[in-house]
Amino acid sequence: MATEQRAGFAPREGHTQRPAPRIRGSRAIPAALAILVAAVALVAVGLKGHTPSLARPGIVLAVLALVALQGFVVVQPNQARVLVLFGRYIGTLIDPGLWWVNPLTARSRTRISLRVRNFQGERIKVNDSSGNPIELAAVVVWRVVDTAKAVFDVEDLGQFVVVQSETAVRFLAARYPYDDYSEGSVSLRRTTGDILHALHAELQARLETAGIEVLETRLTHLAYAPEIAEVMLRRQQAEAVLAARKTMVEGAVGLVEMALRQLEETDLIELDPERKAAMVSNLMIVLSGDHAPTPVLNTGTLYT
Repeated sequence: MATEQRAGFAPREGHTQRPAPRIRGSRAIPAALAILVAAVALVAVGLKGHTPSLARPGIVLAVLALVALQGFVVVQPNQARVLVLFGRYIGTLIDPGLWWVNPLTARSRTRISLRVRNFQGERIKVNDSSGNPIELAAVVVWRVVDTAKAVFDVEDLGQFVVVQSETAVRFLAARYPYDDYSEGSVSLRRTTGDILHALHAELQARLETAGIEVLETRLTHLAYAPEIAEVMLRRQQAEAVLAARKTMVEGAVGLVEMALRQLEETDLIELDPERKAAMVSNLMIVLSGDHAPTPVLNTGTLYT
């Protein structure tokens, strides 16, 4: 169902990045200068010799040279230029340096950054899968890898990342409980690695439409909402105490069993069932108690 919903984000006509037709600037500059020099020479000779037949081609060449100069474009490192000719996407310049492209694209060259960017989300309140209100925030590290999708398939790239990141965080929080002590269960607090992996996959699927690669996702804040924080803290403490008690009892039973077995093997004392029961009771109290035991000396026997 989530995949079908995300498919609705796709534009009617998707675009894919491709290299633009180009000539390296070091090769195009000599040609442009040669045309410009030839145009100036023809105009100068025509005007000086009163020969319009030479001046007219020189003017035409001069105009062509000025138009050709509009085709030079400089691409900075980790930047790209998306070229559009008469309303059609013709390609992207990615390699840094000086290039010459179709001069008619001079007014339709969109600059887009390929640098790694961070998005620090605000704290949002949402109910987890158990219905408990929680607060969480995430940071997303991303970059553009398909300039055509980033320019043509979304209206506002930055706003798109913000909205989809918050939506992915809310969707993730609603799928898992904040905490779960069941064996093998997945929760927001305990299984952080699994949660971050799920968040990364969910966010990458949502931002694929914009040609964005998600590099890293991290939860920067995760807590119960203030209105239930105190109650849930007491619950966590109770569950922790219960788990500790369980471990203590299991250890005490093992020690008592070992003590009885060793006494039987050494024949130091013969214990009847009633004395075994008394010994087990005393050892369990000593080993499982919260405080140091206070010994009581029995001057008689077990039966008096």
